[in-house]
This record gives sequence, structure tokens and C-alpha cells, in this order.
Amino acid sequence: MDTPDAPDAAAEDKDRQFATSLARGLDVLRCFSARQPVLGNGEIAEITGLYKSTVSRLTYTLTQLGYLRKVADSAKYELGPAVVSLAYPLVASIQIYRVAVPQMRELADYARGWVSIGVRERTNIVYMETVSFDAQALSKRDIGLTFPIISSAIGHAYLAALDEGERTKLLNQIRLKTPQDWTRYSQGAADALAEFAHRGFCLRRGGYNPDVHTVAVPLRLQDETVVFNCAVPARSLSPGQLEMDIGLRLVELVRSVHERLSSDPEAA
Repeated sequence: MDTPDAPDAAAEDKDRQFATSLARGLDVLRCFSARQPVLGNGEIAEITGLYKSTVSRLTYTLTQLGYLRKVADSAKYELGPAVVSLAYPLVASIQIYRVAVPQMRELADYARGWVSIGVRERTNIVYMETVSFDAQALSKRDIGLTFPIISSAIGHAYLAALDEGERTKLLNQIRLKTPQDWTRYSQGAADALAEFAHRGFCLRRGGYNPDVHTVAVPLRLQDETVVFNCAVPARSLSPGQLEMDIGLRLVELVRSVHERLSSDPEAA
């Protein structure tokens, strides 16, 4: 489901029920993303604005609990398996994933890439499920990876699913909370929305990995918006294949999932 924005610092100070230490721990976990999958205490402190000594205690605790793990021969961290254990019960409880995964696997095999489902988390999209054409190329810890809405195909597709008022509100939040990303990527997001109106999907070449190209399509249901994307190594693509073939196949996948959910109340 769409995730509401967290209360601001002033609201937190006035709320006696608000567990600040818990919130800080979760903020540490949110620092890890597809763009920054490995971080040290100093980098986390810079991102969160917390003292480095506070971050050190939090990362130690999160590591002991399995939510982070140390990177070999490094003082840095990456997300641990306990993060997946948190996400997976949610995935299993939402029938859309069980409806979609067989078709996702077919497309991943056809495209020789990977197909994912994401949902909004603040100003990001977080992966809730991913299937790959190569079982050795991807692990379940990719569940939980986040991508900024403003700079990713999957985020642009999410924006395309919103009505004008919802989109304007979210874009204003992004502009205020991540001004550097806004300056760098807002024009690209606007171009992607125009392209979506023409093609029915969003496309991004490169991005976090310059050797991977991505198409994305949103699915808006009654009480949530999810987004599907298909990412393919550039070396596997023939000229025009992303636009004329894979993007259209992803549109058809999403249409099929929507029809299944609409016609079968038990599947929704």
C-alpha cells in the first residue's frame, strides 16, 4: 500500500508514544538502496544527520539482530537476511504477487533479465518481489532494495499512475526532501511521463547500472498502487527490442494481472 510520510521532528517531539530509538533504527535501514547498497557508519551519519556514535550503536544492534551484516574485509554494512523475513510475510499475504509471479517468470526468461514488483515507501519505490531468468544471478535479499521515485523507471511509472493532485503533492515532497535529486532528475521525470502517455510504459536506459536498461508499468488497484518493471542487460538487447517488444510484453502482463484480479474477487 502507499506509505504515508513519517511525522516531522516537531510532531515526534510532542508525541509521547513515539519511540525515537526505534525510528532512528528504521531510518538507518532506509539508508540502504540500489544506489547505495553498502554503507559505513560515517556515510549513514551523513545521510541521517545522526551523531556517528549513535549510528555505531544502531548498526551494532541491527547487525546482532540480523537486519544488517558486515561486508567481508570492510568496516561497512549491507542489508541482512532479517530484512527479507520482515518483508516476506507481507508479500505472501497479498494475492497479487501469487497471481503475477508465474507471468513475471515467463517474461524474465524471455527477456533474459529480471522482473520486479515495487510499492511506494515515502519518496522511494521498494522492491517487494523479484524473479530472475538466472537463479544464480539474483538472491532474495534484493527484496527491500529502494529506488528514488524521481530518478528511476519504476518510480516514473508510479508517478504516471497518480492523478494530477496526488502527483503534484508527491513531487513537492520530493523537491523539498531531496533537492539535489530534484535538480538532477526532475526534467527526466517530466520527459518520462510524456513518454508514458505515448507508449504506455516508462523506459530508462542505464541509471544506477549503466549496463542495464529498464521498462516499467503501474497497476492501480482500489486501495494500492504497485509497479512492475523489467530490467535487462544492455548486451542482451537487440536494437529497438526494449521499446517494440519487451515494454509491450510488460504492458500485457500488467493488463492480464489486472483482469485476473478484477474477475476473481478471491484473488484480490
